[in-house]
Amino acid sequence: MQQRDYNEDPFIVIWELTRACQLKCLHCRADAQYHRHPLELNFDEGKKLIDEIYEMNNPMLVFTGGDPLMRPDVFDIAEYAVNKGVRVSMTPSATPNVTKEAMDKAKKVGLSRWAFSLDGHCAKVHDHFRGTSGSFDLTINAIKHLHELEMPLQINTVISRYNVDYLEELAALMEELDCVLWSVFFLVPIGRGQEKDMITPVEHERVFRWLNKLSKRVSFDIKTTAGQHYRRVVIQDKMRENKGKSEKDTIFYEDALKKGATGSIDGLGRAPKGVNDGNGFIFVSHTGDVYPSGLLPIKVGNVREKPLKEIYRDSPILQDLRNPDKYKGKCGVCEFRHVCGGSRSRAYAMTGDYMESEPFCVYTPRAMRKQKNTVQ
Repeated sequence: MQQRDYNEDPFIVIWELTRACQLKCLHCRADAQYHRHPLELNFDEGKKLIDEIYEMNNPMLVFTGGDPLMRPDVFDIAEYAVNKGVRVSMTPSATPNVTKEAMDKAKKVGLSRWAFSLDGHCAKVHDHFRGTSGSFDLTINAIKHLHELEMPLQINTVISRYNVDYLEELAALMEELDCVLWSVFFLVPIGRGQEKDMITPVEHERVFRWLNKLSKRVSFDIKTTAGQHYRRVVIQDKMRENKGKSEKDTIFYEDALKKGATGSIDGLGRAPKGVNDGNGFIFVSHTGDVYPSGLLPIKVGNVREKPLKEIYRDSPILQDLRNPDKYKGKCGVCEFRHVCGGSRSRAYAMTGDYMESEPFCVYTPRAMRKQKNTVQ
């Protein structure tokens, strides 16, 4: 993986091809609708966007929605990107659109990965969360065909109060389904997502520690979304393994990862250093609006009006998001701020300020502990 300066180029670009979808997921960020929007970026605009993405040091490109398969030209767009040399993956919804023919077409055009969502270890849990009966069985059957095609499988799971008690069962299912990556999302109350569906800050920490232990015994990789503090948990674990050098190790790991050098550190996902909203990550909506992420609804431009490169590099909002030293509260003084930084999306959703502290983190930074001890 190429090293890159996140001030210049993102590590990953998410393009919401459409907001149309047949599902009614409880957590849907996009508050998806049944029909396509008339102002979606068209095929020619999509090709122009792909050209601009490629020129930004060729980051990863993910097609999302809604359901990307609701666009009849989705594979034409994918083929254009692949032929240009862009690594493309897709996250379609598990609906009747996921046919063997669609998966065969994805294989033919050269998609690098196909991602399915599974939010429960069984139909009862998953279908409740997805708001559609039969979604679980459809997903499992589609995965079987994907394996027949020998396409790499990524599985996305949103952790919520509906499935947090079934983590071991979920992990066993990931093994059984032979995924290459388990992408674990932590709920942000946006769109149809509700605060009442979230797990608590203490449960976040418990799940992070469980994921870290799991990562040492399973065959698939694990990454988190809107769970940036998982990276802090992994580093803390590595520091404990190094015995007796905790303070120096904290400074070493912080400095190394701030510079984008992972060294021997593993278990932190695919990026060479912490990706966060607007910091190595950028989101383009179905109508061309640009956001730090799909979970942080602060518009920073539109690709119909300005090239994505200029928006990403020049937006004052994105520049602030890429400077963890400007973060407020405990995130701003935390020794892990350059590799974690907390979820900027959750900070905005819960406080109205995307620069505020991650409200679902239980960790007290070293600087604040020292200050407390000095006062005492």
